Order: sequence, then structure tokens, then C-alpha cells
Amino acid sequence: MAFKRPKIALIGGGQIGGVLAQLSALRELGDVVMFDIVEDMPQGKTLDIGEASRVDGFDIELKGTNEYKGIEGSDVVIVTAGLPRKPGMSRDDLLTKNAGIMKQVAEGIRDYAPDSYVIVISNPLDAMVTLMKEVTGFPTNRVFGQAGVLDSSRFSSFIAWELGVSVKDVNALVLGGHGDTMVPLVRYANVNGAPVMELLERKYGDANKAKEVMDAIVERTRKAGGEVVGLLKTGSAFYSPASAAIAMTEALLRDQKRVLPVCAFLQGEYNVNDMYLGVPAIIGGDGVEKVVELSLNEEEGKMLDNSVEAVKKLLEDMKRLGFL
Repeated sequence: MAFKRPKIALIGGGQIGGVLAQLSALRELGDVVMFDIVEDMPQGKTLDIGEASRVDGFDIELKGTNEYKGIEGSDVVIVTAGLPRKPGMSRDDLLTKNAGIMKQVAEGIRDYAPDSYVIVISNPLDAMVTLMKEVTGFPTNRVFGQAGVLDSSRFSSFIAWELGVSVKDVNALVLGGHGDTMVPLVRYANVNGAPVMELLERKYGDANKAKEVMDAIVERTRKAGGEVVGLLKTGSAFYSPASAAIAMTEALLRDQKRVLPVCAFLQGEYNVNDMYLGVPAIIGGDGVEKVVELSLNEEEGKMLDNSVEAVKKLLEDMKRLGFL
């Protein structure tokens, strides 16, 4: 029996695509093909990474392509293609542009990688994942989105920095849509089992101060992407989104059964039907294998409902513009 390495296709050769290719190589997750419409650019990026193979000690094949045929036979496709919002561009303009790009990408994946698992990073995420599923017609377990892994990592990092502990020991989760209505679950946040709010109260000796600090952390988590954009001036976050998507890819290819917050299709879980939303799920060899339901209190439930309504509004806009 002949064994072959998995094939990972990266749609979009920008900043995120470049980091995805490099991390895939460093972790030897599989052979990589990078697709982009810009002539020679994906070829140049993958050649550059490949030339470091002796230094970094990895044995995988990296290729660039400007044709969808190049992704043929891919096991996993990670989609970063899309445009950032520019000055003077309306929300509808951005949605129309990115939905048009996503439709074309989905058609290419459907035609050339019909057995693949698809991880979408492109924004607005919840709408783009939905469109990907609609156009490809793939089962919902094979189409999901990256947002919660990144948002939860940001939340965990901010908590660790505030408490002065290793981020490896912080467990914190973010639910909901990828945007201002995301729901960082403060009540479940802990440092190796010790509730974060208790640790903050001990640090400050004041419950009100602890709440004030946590409220600031929650707000920073919701605005984290914008904070990076503001500092970079040109461009947006690329290393952290790529790292988060690679964690999902590794869980999938190595059947790790990791519980990760992803944009998954809900069929009754969290009282949401037939809609993609950020929730914890078991990610293994069959993609999204099971959605993990958490008990939410009244306040958390209301915040999640608010996030659901924001995603529904986004989907209604997509329908109005003729994409769904």
C-alpha cells in the first residue's frame, strides 16, 4: 500500500497565506499548494519558504499556482481570499466584493477539490462560511470557519498578561459571531481550574475593581483585530489568524479530537437552527464531529442571542444582495 502526505491548499497568497504555508511546512502537516490570482506571487512565496527547508529541517513540497487546477486532490483547503474594508467603502460594497470573490473560490474548490475539508478565514466570517457551504454543497462537517480559536487565544493572552501567569495555564472561551457581538465567557475562564474572577479579586482586593478590569479585557478582546489594524496602519492581523487556522488543520489531519471554538453549523444547539455560529466543537478526522454545548446563564444567553441576531442581519444582507 502506497502512503502519501496530505495536501493542503491555501487560497490567497497574502500575509496570512504566507504564514500558513510556513507553519504548515514547519509542522510538516502536508504538501502545500498556494493559489493566488497575482501572477508569480504564490510561486515566489512558496519557493522562498521551500529554500529554507534544510535550515528549518522540514520535508514537504511547496508549490504556487495561478490556476484552480493546481489545488486538485487537496485534503484541506484554507481560504483567506478577500479584501479589507477601504476608506469610503460602504458595508454593502465590502460584502458584495468579498461575496463575489468567495463564490468564485467556492466554485473552484467544488470543481477541483470535491473531497476536501474547507476552513474559511475570510471576513465577514459567518457570512463567508455560509456562502462557501451553499456554493460547494459540501456536508456541514466539512465546511467551517476560523474565528473562535483566535478570539479565545486573544482573550486568554490578555488574562495571562493581567495576572502575570503562563498563558499555557489559562483556559478561556469566546462564543458567537466574529465581530463586536462576540461573547467572551468570563464565568468559565480559569487558570488551571482557578476561576479568573477569584484571582482578580485577590489581586486587587476589591470585587468592583476586578469586574472593571475584566470588563476592559472583554472589550479589548472584542476590539482586538481593530487594535492591530490601528497599530499597523496598513494591513491587519496575519500571524495570529494563521496560527489559529493551523491549530484547526492539525486537529483535523491528525484526528486529535480537540475541543476548539469554531464557526460551525448549528442544528438546534444553543437554540440556534440551520445557521453558522462560533461555538466549541470537537475537531477530528471527520472535521466538525460534534458541537459541545455549554450551560449559559441568563446574561450569557442574552449576549449570545444578540450575536445570533447580528449574524442573521449579515445573512439577510447577503440574500438582499443576491448571494444566498
